[in-house]
Amino acid sequence: MKPLTKAEEQIMHSIWKLEEAFLKEILEAQPDPKPHSNTVATIVKILVDKGFVGVTPIGRVHRYYPLVSKEKYSSSTIRTLVDGYFEGSFADAVSFMVKQKDLSVKELELLLQQIKHTKK
Repeated sequence: MKPLTKAEEQIMHSIWKLEEAFLKEILEAQPDPKPHSNTVATIVKILVDKGFVGVTPIGRVHRYYPLVSKEKYSSSTIRTLVDGYFEGSFADAVSFMVKQKDLSVKELELLLQQIKHTKK
């Protein structure tokens, strides 16, 4: 899956949240200071070209919707990060987060409980 730029990800987050939207709604969903509408339109076109967003023409306007789920993109992005920085080892990634104090012992215990529950 092709990676997205930060600007593309920001637009995708809005589209995922809205589920389907017109350009005006995507623009309104952007945080302040809002980008120019031409910028948003250009980024949406790029997302369509990359295969992340579908488009339905309705008269003279277009309605956009995600073709790639947030979960699928998140999974791919995390896999790429772990492969690139931790030689594919999720254990090393978690260990790094614990060492950096980004993940507490309590959070780690909750993760272990979730893993045990999922394996049943």
